[in-house]
Formats: sequence, C-alpha cells, structure tokens
Amino acid sequence: MLKRNKLLLLLTVIFVLLPVTNVNAEEPINIHNEIIYDILVDRFNNGDSEETEEIAVDDPNAYHGGDIKGIIDQLDRLKEMGITTISLSPLMTNQQNGYHGYWVLDYFEIDEQLGTMEDLNQLIEQAHQRDMKVVMDMVINYAAASHEITEDETKADWWTEPSYTAASWSANAIQWNLNQPEVAENMINVADYWMEETEIDGFTLHAVDQAPIDFLQEYTQHIKETDEDFYLIGDILDPESANIQELEETPLDIVANPMLHERLKQVFSDVDNPVSEVYHQWENLETDSPLITIDDFTEERFTNAYSKNQRNSLTAWTLALTYMYTTPGTPLIVQGTELPMYGGDEEESQRLVPFNSGDPELKEFHTRIASLRNEFPALRQGDIELVDTVDSMIVYKRSYEGQTMYVAINNGSESAYVDVTDVDANKELRGHLQDNLVRENQEGDHRIGIPRESVEVYEVQDDHGLNWWFIGFIVMVILAFIAGVIYLTIKQRKREKK
Repeated sequence: MLKRNKLLLLLTVIFVLLPVTNVNAEEPINIHNEIIYDILVDRFNNGDSEETEEIAVDDPNAYHGGDIKGIIDQLDRLKEMGITTISLSPLMTNQQNGYHGYWVLDYFEIDEQLGTMEDLNQLIEQAHQRDMKVVMDMVINYAAASHEITEDETKADWWTEPSYTAASWSANAIQWNLNQPEVAENMINVADYWMEETEIDGFTLHAVDQAPIDFLQEYTQHIKETDEDFYLIGDILDPESANIQELEETPLDIVANPMLHERLKQVFSDVDNPVSEVYHQWENLETDSPLITIDDFTEERFTNAYSKNQRNSLTAWTLALTYMYTTPGTPLIVQGTELPMYGGDEEESQRLVPFNSGDPELKEFHTRIASLRNEFPALRQGDIELVDTVDSMIVYKRSYEGQTMYVAINNGSESAYVDVTDVDANKELRGHLQDNLVRENQEGDHRIGIPRESVEVYEVQDDHGLNWWFIGFIVMVILAFIAGVIYLTIKQRKREKK
C-alpha cells in the first residue's frame, strides 16, 4: 500500500511539472530557424588516432589532429545542445601548416589532414539523420602563396598580394582578382563541384567584404538559382571597411555584424551594463536579422572578458545566450563555448576542445534555452517590440501568428521589475526558465520582476485561475498517502506487540 501511494504521488508530481509542448506545423527552410555551431576542424576533435608528421599539438602554427571523423563522434552531443547546423572551416587541400584552411592549393580535394570526401559525405549523412544541416567555408578571395598559378606568367593578372594584411595568415596568401572573368568563372565552378559531389546545405563565404560586389552578386545569384534553399552566410574580414548594407542587398541569407558582436561582448562581460545598449545597437544595424556572435576564433574569448571582472560563468553565459537566442537573427556558437573554453588571444582560442572538462549547469542551460528557441516560432520569426528598460534590465516582446512571448533580462546588481500594460486581464505570463507566473495586479498590469543577474522567458497563456478540481485531487492523494503511512505504522506496532 505504501509503495503504491508513493508511486501515485510521484506520477502526479511528474504530471504537474511536465512542460506543455507546442506542436507546430513544419516551417519553411529559413536560416533564422537555425542555431549554428562553428567548427575549426583541425582544432575540434581527433577521431583518427593515426598520427602524421604534420601534427604538432604544441606548435600553434601546425596541425593539431582534429578531423572530420572527430566531428561525427560529437554529433549526438551537439544535437543534445539544440544545435541545428554545423559550420565547418575550409576543407580544401592547403599548403603545409594551413590548418585554418585559407592557404588553398587545390579547390577540388579535401586536405588529407582533415579526412576524405567519403568522410565528409558520411558526416553530412549522419547529420541529416539527426535533422541537422552542414555548411562549409568557401574561400573565394584567397589561396596559398605557393599556389601553382603564381608560377604562370600568362596569368599574372589573376592574383595580387592581399589588400588586408592584419590577419595572421595573410603573409602566406595571395588574393584572387575576381574582376578577372576567368577567375570569377573558376570560383563559380568550384561552388558547383561541391554542390554536385556532396549534399552540403550551404556555404559560409569567407571575407565577403573583400570580394567585388558585382562578382558576389553573380556568384550568390548563380547558387540560389541552382538551389534556392542553399544557405549563404557572409563572413566579414575587415570590420573597419566592410559595407554591410551593400552586402545585405545580395542574395546572401545572412551577414555577420562586427558592431553587434562587440556590443554583446562588452555589455554582458560585466554587471550593471544596460542591456538596452545591445538592443539599440541592433536597431541601428543595416539589417534587422544579423548573424549573432559573441565569440570568435581570432580574438579573446568572451569567457576571458567576463572573468577579468570576476563574473560567474553560468551567470554571464545565461544572460548572453538568452539575448542571442531570443532576438531577431541567427545565433552562431563557437566551438567550446558550452564548456566554457578560455582563450586570451587567437592562439589560445584555437586550442583543441577539452571535452572532458566543463560546467554541467552551463551545458544544461545551453540545452534549455535552445529548446525554447526551437519550440517557439515567435522567438525565431516573430516581430520584436521593446516594452521597457529599467537601469540594466530590459523586457521585450516577440509576436508571431498569434503566439506572444516576453523576454526579461536583468544584467543589474539588484532586483528590478517592469510593468507590462498590453496583456489582457484574462491572460497570464508563464515563465519557462524559472517557472515564474505573472497575473494581472490591482493596477491592471502584469508586473515582471526578476532577481539580479537573471533571465526569464514568458509565454502568454489563458488565465484559468486555480484549478480547484486538480488541487482537490492532489489533496486527496496526499491524504491517502498519509493514511497509508498511519495504517502501516499501526499494523507494524501490533506485530511488534505479539
């Protein structure tokens, strides 16, 4: 009897705590539905234990052994995190020590240090079986300084020295003259080859800001005419000179935005910075749906930035990820963020990912916030409206096809609240991260109040008040449980007296 009552009570509690899952019709392919995980293949995970002479883990300029097989080994973990698309660094054959992929020697072969075409096709197949997409970096502007073209005097006008020299790899690279028709045609042929030979889902076009806009228009339009659902992501090399507005007018699906990247990193690296600064930065962008990033392989990681301010990892990442996953655009997470990885500079940020380390609570939050984004279309596709800001706290609303969500982020050192005035009296706000519940108060408002350095994501639901039938049922279960305990106790004492 006691065991049965315990089981009944347990099942009742589980029933109460289980979240209600929205079942949505299949949505059209749209890059804003994705959560992208950015992988530097050589520095991710070694899936092939066979060592080669080029692998030297202690040398920051050499290959470290990461490969395509190592990515396959981690697909289940990435799926559990809520990742929907993985982005691979350039895979083409590079000159010696070209672990980053920008020193291309052969655009039609995979670098043997990273794997084979069979490995890539297996990765794509395995990802697709998990409903994940795969995109890869396409280096359209650069090649190795030792590329055979540099030895052909008849093609001297096909290339030049790089115009942007701040990148660590630029000294050993050449830059293609994409205004030369034959060079432009060759790059289009490269794109066609990879689209024909694999089931790849898209390209990240490296350094789109360095390509002539006429070529970029022709190149992207050609790909979209071949496959309108093929993702095209624009990566920025030189933030100072990039004309993002011009790039947005091409068929690119989404373009990185260095200004938003820097603002995100600055605001969430320390307490009491107003979150409204990030929101207003977004308002001033040339696009309303950017690629949202807070980490990069070529600079200090976000984890290092907030650690200098003695900020807790779980707190900093909870605040930052909530903003990234609930505002317009597509979040891109750099490998190792989920642990989180440290990196004070480019060299440290590109270490192999230490999968045997990490913060379980942070990994869990990655999964929870990603699940929310994937579950509610309003967080991906919805219109956004600023409700109010108070000091370092912000509340904004996202609406999509009858679904309304409110997001509250408090980056301040004290609790704060915002009154929401446009929610009907018969509605309530149900929190999905902290299980908060907000009902109309005496003033007719719905007051959203959250503690210091915390977040909550609310769904607008019908307010049914207290469910007295269900409460009565719970009371009866508890009483039955207590009665059962008393009965067994009395029975046990009678046995002991005999």
